[in-house]
Amino acid sequence: MRRTVSVAILAVLSFLVAALSLSGCRADKTPKQSGVADSSQPSSVGEPPAEAPEGAPAAANDKRPVIVCFGDSLTAGYGTDLGQSYPDYLQTDLNAEGYNYRVVNEGISGNTTKDGVDRLDTVLALKPSVVVVEFGGNDGLRGLRIEDSRTNLDKIVGTLKASGTKVVLAGITLPPDYGPDYIKQFTHTYAMLAAKYHVPILPFLLKGVFGVDGMMQTDRTHATNEGNKVVAKNVLPLVTPLLKR
Repeated sequence: MRRTVSVAILAVLSFLVAALSLSGCRADKTPKQSGVADSSQPSSVGEPPAEAPEGAPAAANDKRPVIVCFGDSLTAGYGTDLGQSYPDYLQTDLNAEGYNYRVVNEGISGNTTKDGVDRLDTVLALKPSVVVVEFGGNDGLRGLRIEDSRTNLDKIVGTLKASGTKVVLAGITLPPDYGPDYIKQFTHTYAMLAAKYHVPILPFLLKGVFGVDGMMQTDRTHATNEGNKVVAKNVLPLVTPLLKR
């Protein structure tokens, strides 16, 4: 198991390195900035309700059931402008299809599966109807033990399911420099947990985005505005069967 990505691979396929870097770059709440730790305060991505008083949080009088997008920088929308993360576009798509739900972006750049476990109480406090779980890239890039990442993801999915919320699991992969055995075990984690907990799975969050012109930022790691629109379309058909109109 290799713990560092070679310069040659990073130049050609620096997959996930910036978004999932160890620097703890800021999430979509303050886009295009880095080097400052994120707040874990939930962030609604829909339009604030008309009756909300001026200056009040958007969620204050919003009684819609909640969908939480829970993950790292790929969820946070790192590197894009405010309103251009995939949870923002998921909200737009749900609105267009007549689903009356509020999407909350709980993505924080640099998070590992362990950070996800540590933030479970924050997510559970929102009493979500559905949680889209996207973690693991940072674990893989750090070369952390597969067993530890699986244990953490298992706790995340299992705890959410036990609370009564519905879960969608979004997977990711690693650059080839990490070796076929490690990558195979890494990606199998998502399929294994989806089967164990009988939850829908999107094997690769960046399907139709990674490697496509105009869909990835110059770091070849994060989706662009247009790429996040596609990511939302990837997630949408897994979420809608779990919702009520």
